[in-house]
Amino acid sequence: MSATEAVSHGAGRQLMLTRGSQAALFVLAVVLLCRLLGAQFEWLVKWPTALTVPMADWMTWLVGGFLDVFKPIARTFTFLVSYPMEWVGWLLNAVPWPMTVALVTALGWMIGGIRLAALGFFGLMFVVFTGYWSQGMNTLALVAVSVPLALVMGAAIGILAFEYPRMKGAVNALLDVMQTVPTFAYLVPLLVLFGFGPVVGLIASAIYAAPPMARNVLLGLERVDTEIREAAVMSGGTRRQQLFLVELPAATQQIMIGVNQCLMAALSMVIIAAVIGGFDDIGWEVLQTMRKALFGPAFLAGSVVVVFAIIIDRMSAALAEPRQPQNRTVAYGILAVGAAVTIWAVLAGWPPSGVAAMDGLAKRVDEGVGVFTATYGTTLDNIKNTSMFYVLLPLRIGLAEAVLPFTWGFAWTVKHTAMLYGSALLISLILIFKGRVTAAAMVLIIAYIAEIGVAHLAWPVVILGAGAIGWVSGGWKLARLAVILLCLILISGLWERALLSLYLAGAAVFACAVIGGLLGLWSAMSTTAWMILRPICDFLQTIPLFVFLIPVLMFFQIGEFSAFIAICMYAVVPMIRYTRHGLVSTPDDIIEAATASGAGKWQTMFEVRAPFAAPTILLGLNQTILYAFAMLVIAALIGTTELGQSIFLALGQYDVGLGITAGAAMAILALVADRLVQGFAEERRQALGL
Repeated sequence: MSATEAVSHGAGRQLMLTRGSQAALFVLAVVLLCRLLGAQFEWLVKWPTALTVPMADWMTWLVGGFLDVFKPIARTFTFLVSYPMEWVGWLLNAVPWPMTVALVTALGWMIGGIRLAALGFFGLMFVVFTGYWSQGMNTLALVAVSVPLALVMGAAIGILAFEYPRMKGAVNALLDVMQTVPTFAYLVPLLVLFGFGPVVGLIASAIYAAPPMARNVLLGLERVDTEIREAAVMSGGTRRQQLFLVELPAATQQIMIGVNQCLMAALSMVIIAAVIGGFDDIGWEVLQTMRKALFGPAFLAGSVVVVFAIIIDRMSAALAEPRQPQNRTVAYGILAVGAAVTIWAVLAGWPPSGVAAMDGLAKRVDEGVGVFTATYGTTLDNIKNTSMFYVLLPLRIGLAEAVLPFTWGFAWTVKHTAMLYGSALLISLILIFKGRVTAAAMVLIIAYIAEIGVAHLAWPVVILGAGAIGWVSGGWKLARLAVILLCLILISGLWERALLSLYLAGAAVFACAVIGGLLGLWSAMSTTAWMILRPICDFLQTIPLFVFLIPVLMFFQIGEFSAFIAICMYAVVPMIRYTRHGLVSTPDDIIEAATASGAGKWQTMFEVRAPFAAPTILLGLNQTILYAFAMLVIAALIGTTELGQSIFLALGQYDVGLGITAGAAMAILALVADRLVQGFAEERRQALGL
């Protein structure tokens, strides 16, 4: 509800303080308090070390006892699961590659006709020619065993939430935690429990891939028509029969979408699993070549993962859609040709590990990157340094510390601080005169952030600011949740690293919101633009997280700027897709009414389509935030110093407490941002009557 308090202004002019205005003024008061009194009362700026709780040590003690009890059970499970992994790996490697290519091609024909058949054939032939066939089959063995575990786990969670509605809130919270806690955070306790080896990667993949399945099973069951349920009840079936014989089959299409997302999530984990698995698969090959700075082989091995991802994505997605039956004779013909080529290949002695015809290409890529960086190294350095010195560094540590004679040509002084706040105050007064109190307060808050930087923000500003935004977004309940969760990070001793994570993720999200929003607008205005952008978005969404690091490292080397670019590349896609979808899905009757009233194309876009699309665009922003935090941990491999680095340190030191605490801190940041954006999206949906 909008606030009703009115403040007299000037000669009879009235300013209505909305809920947002009250929140902004409250945060501004906190900012002024911390800025003016921070020098006298240091605790206002920096949380006292004496009040820091040894949460990592407590977590080590708490979880350590649990791990010691269940370690024998976990090691037994490791022993048992290692057998199916070895069997599946042996089977995939034992089948001659021409037969495997034929089987996948025939499957593609049956699912989607000539297009999917061609995709399967040319994709797997590419894997053959890279020479990574054996490693690729080992990767698929990990996926083939982890995905059934994830499907069973996810389906069970989804059915449980549907059958017991009271548990839905707890289940959704569990799924949020599973999706927001960085994978590397729970690799530490998994390593202690299950030991070093590929089984740990398998279990991590299953945990990471289960939530999409659970959400889609729950969504599919909730969308089953009431008439179908009533017919099942009237037929006299038991509750179990109704669920498994009627409702789950009716929800098949939505469940198959969950299977698709589960497969893609598991495949995206293969390189991460290689970090702790030491398995002779594609992930290990990518990791080893990246460590040796062999970007050509790394790019080639990463391309194999991308090919697998595209094939699995397209074929599993086709299973979720209604399709025309295909001629089985063609499939049998493909298999017959595959069998004939297999016999010939075995007799001719073609290597089962692949032809390795692209080694020269990988070498040329490596040499080409070297030549390119040598030729344009100065330009690349200028791009990186300009972005760092004039954008990222000031955002991180503030203009007061970032402005130096070496980079800006002058040193920041008290005079510049006075000019900054004076300009901000003048702009605020103009905005207040125009009745825009919220904007006026925000200008002064932004000036404060610009002066000291995100990494040096006073803790009351961050925590109470998040609480104020939560109050505007979802009321007191959300405000309390945001404040309590952020206070847990504050007292854990990880506050400084959390602010660094907030800075880098926030910068990437802002860049993605601007660039993705503009590209989404362009694709909504032009079908040609969407024809260009759609395959690019599809490609970026099928690339496993780790592979994004390869091209970035090729050109910009290790550093914070490289991490920023990698995060943006991964997180920009949802913003593009949701912005376009929101803008083009405005009801026709609303567009017709705007056109009849004389609105032009751009007027209709910004005054009709954009307000109606706001909930969808906010959902895209929400997904962009989650994507950015997911990639933030991976980006820690190439030079960041935030929570992701703490998680990697914990992984290297087997420090369960630090790993879980840092992972929980990262999850809290993502969860708070997620809930705040969801609150605004829900508010807009209610305002639009959706």
